[in-house]
Amino acid sequence: MADESKEPGTRRRIKIGRIRIGLNVVVQIVLILFLAAMVNSLAFKHYKRWDFSRDQKYALSDKTKRFLDTLKGKMRITVFFSPSTPISADLQNLLTEYQYAGKGKIDVEQIDPERNLSRAKELFDKYKVVTDESLLVLDYDGRNKTVKASEMADIDQSGIALGEGPRVAAFKGEQAITSAMIDLVEGKKKTLGYVTGHKEPALSAPTSPITLLKTFIENENIKFQELNLLDQPAIPADVNAVMMVGPQYDFSEREMQVLRDFWDKQGRILVLVDPAANTPRLRAFLDELGVKVNDDRLMVFVRTGIQELALTRDVQAHFLGDSPVTKRLADVRAIFVGGTASLTLDPNRGRAVSIRLEPLIQAEKGYFAETDYNSDNQVKLQADAKKVGDVPLTIAASAEKGGSADARVQVNSSRLVAASNATFIQDNAVMQDQAALDFVSGAVNWLLSREQMIGIAPKISKPLTFSLDPEALRRLRWILLVLTPLIPAAIGTVVWWQRRV
Repeated sequence: MADESKEPGTRRRIKIGRIRIGLNVVVQIVLILFLAAMVNSLAFKHYKRWDFSRDQKYALSDKTKRFLDTLKGKMRITVFFSPSTPISADLQNLLTEYQYAGKGKIDVEQIDPERNLSRAKELFDKYKVVTDESLLVLDYDGRNKTVKASEMADIDQSGIALGEGPRVAAFKGEQAITSAMIDLVEGKKKTLGYVTGHKEPALSAPTSPITLLKTFIENENIKFQELNLLDQPAIPADVNAVMMVGPQYDFSEREMQVLRDFWDKQGRILVLVDPAANTPRLRAFLDELGVKVNDDRLMVFVRTGIQELALTRDVQAHFLGDSPVTKRLADVRAIFVGGTASLTLDPNRGRAVSIRLEPLIQAEKGYFAETDYNSDNQVKLQADAKKVGDVPLTIAASAEKGGSADARVQVNSSRLVAASNATFIQDNAVMQDQAALDFVSGAVNWLLSREQMIGIAPKISKPLTFSLDPEALRRLRWILLVLTPLIPAAIGTVVWWQRRV
């Protein structure tokens, strides 16, 4: 009887125990699902991306990332691209990188104008689009700007005659989009005064030798304004910086006084000196600031045979990384074509007038500064070359008066960048070396106190090629015909032996 009376209680306890276990399992499942959802939510919002591709085609430059960090509002990008446009895939991947770097500040809407006609017409009317070309529209704070497909790529059409499609020779999407973003956010363009009247390269002529430089600088929300200092009592107030490119004739005393007044009022000046031009007043002005343009030419002897030497005046130089002008070009090598003189920086003279001097570009080892540069006496020139010491030869420098040595401290100051070569930025030289554009861009942006805006280069497609010599081909043949079949055969033999045993 006692056993019968205990049985119902035992059953109740077993039943309660099972319910408790079931509840624990349910709670555990809910907690696991909740944790999984939380982990996925955090991973969706906080994640890292790496680009391990060979040419890093879609990796954004530091310039773009720094600019996106400064955005205070939302940037809306509406893409009107037909799928047949050659750069559609490139653009889509690039905009994904913009969204990631923008940290929620970039909204992108993709519209196929051939399929979604009603939405496309609605936005065409809103943004007043009047072209049938594929494009994207950037909208920020009530202002908008269009970027056409033709502005984002150089298309090679040479294969059409052979039945091939168009090929993207260079993808300039980041350069065009970031430039448009800067234009929208800053609103008013910065003005760069281009000094004329001394036989400088023409700025607006169809045959101008600095067309590429002009386009590159204008794409950074900067406009050029020609300045004839003879007609100006002072540099106009709306000119933010002044640029002088290879003047062939000297400045008058009146023009130099205008420049000195501009410098004294925290002016910003970029000077590219032609060492072959006779400009004593301009050089005296630079000398006053501690930057002396020497009367010499940089040259080097290169070996062309067992006992043959050739003299070259084109200077291979490297950029120094201590200045914000060239920080992102540190240790990059570039060729400076044409005549190049050496610069002597006088820190004592600069210190006397509170000017901080920094070298920006120095020639590679082996170059020598020849004062008798018109001589054809090879014996004398070779003797001078042997006298070369370890003193670095500077060809570009910066000067700042009243600034702070700490880049984090923004102080109004006078700034100057000087280089002793004026031909390295011409179109025929720039097409061989992108670094020239990046240097001038960095110099101009530093002069305009826009250190965060320093250079984006186009991404040029580089086909992956393999070159195998006969010995390498022989080794590859053995690998493919002998070693590759032997591996699965050896594995199969081991498995068969184990089963047999």
